Order: sequence, then structure tokens, then C-alpha cells
Amino acid sequence: MKKTTMFTLTACVIGALASSCHRDATQVKAEMQSSDFVNITDVVPDAILEIRYFGTYNFVGARIDGYEQPTALLTRKAADSLRAVSDDLKAQGYRLKIYDAYRPQMGVDHFVRWGKDLDDTLMKRYFYPNEMKDSLFIKDYIATHSGHSRGSTLDLTLFDMRTEKEVDMGGTFDWFGRESHPDYCGNPETGEYTGENGHLTAEQFENRMILRRAMMAHGFKPYDCEWWHFTLKNEPYPDTYFAFPVREL
Repeated sequence: MKKTTMFTLTACVIGALASSCHRDATQVKAEMQSSDFVNITDVVPDAILEIRYFGTYNFVGARIDGYEQPTALLTRKAADSLRAVSDDLKAQGYRLKIYDAYRPQMGVDHFVRWGKDLDDTLMKRYFYPNEMKDSLFIKDYIATHSGHSRGSTLDLTLFDMRTEKEVDMGGTFDWFGRESHPDYCGNPETGEYTGENGHLTAEQFENRMILRRAMMAHGFKPYDCEWWHFTLKNEPYPDTYFAFPVREL
């Protein structure tokens, strides 16, 4: 397994709250380019939606601002690439399950407010039992902008059509910790499982790699700190952060 250096740990802190895949925003737009965003399920009809930030089972423990309906939006370009991913994985017996896609700026702002409220640790034991909340900003868990707000990033997993269950990835979505890194217990570049200093089984590691390989084969780039997080390489709005709410288009 590729050893994690101190630099990697510093630069690759899990960005589940606002994604440390962010960059400085050059523009925040209240409205979408209407022809450039779509409902994921209009393009990938059999995608399963479990929009965590519309409900209360998430690290905040409340519905997140801007999530008006339990739906998922992407830029049309990203959605078309996701359709190719879906077709690929369907041939292997899987469907896609989406946790989050486009995230409005007001949702990111909600995360920032939550992070500053050190007394609110309602969901700590479920999502960040090994992290102190007062370190979230210092470690860059929380940032003021997220790649999700650019419209071409999504969080997802696999659903096994044979067992009719979510595939076992050895860890939950939005878990803050080393266990969520793609190189935990193996080398994602080669797909080699080592089990070194970790608790994933070979099957769990391979399940993560199945998703990773399919996403990368169709134009998405992975994130070094979250096995579930992918961004379209040639995203159409690399410097624009949108603020319109999540609802059916």
C-alpha cells in the first residue's frame, strides 16, 4: 500500500462538509444556466436516490439549507458521462445509488455555521467519533466553497441488482477518517489489496475499486480522501459556484 506521508494527511483531509476539492470562487451565481443542468434520473432513469442532505441522517442531523426536494441535479455534460458509467456497471450487475450531486452555496454556508457551533455534536458518534469539532476548520474539513456547487461533482455508491442491497464498501458515506480514503488497505492505482494497517476486507476494497474504475473510465476523476466522491474532469463551470436550490427541474 502507498504509505501516507504527513504532506498527504495535511493536503488530503476529508472534505465531507464542503469538500476540500474546492478552489477560490471567482463567481457565485444565484441562477443556473437552465439548459445546462438536468435531473440525474432524467438521464439515468434507474439511478437510486438517497439524498442525505434532504433528510436528517447526515453529519449535521438536520435537513440542509437549499435542499427543497429529494432529487439530484448535475450539469448535462456530467450527467451524460454518468449515463455511460451506469451502462457500464449495469452490465456488471450494479445500479448507481446517489447520495449527493449539485450542492447549492446556501447548503455549504449551512455546513460552515454548523461547524462553528461547537456545542452541536448530535451526530458525532455516527460520522466523526474520532474528530474534535473544534479542529474541523483547522484541518480544512469545512471550507467556504465546494466543488459540488459547480454542478459536476457527485457522491455515490453501488447497488447490487442480484442481492437487492447496497454494496458493502466497508464504510459509510461522509465518515470523517482515514478509513474513507481510497488507498486505505490497498493501492487504488493498481487495484492491489494489502490490508495493511486497516480493517477492510479484500472484497470491500475491490467493491470500491469497481466504482472507481467505472467512473474514471468515463471521464470522472476521483478524490484522494473519499471513495464515494468524483468530479467530471472537463467540468463546464470550473470557476462558477451556483446558489439555486435543489429541486426538480
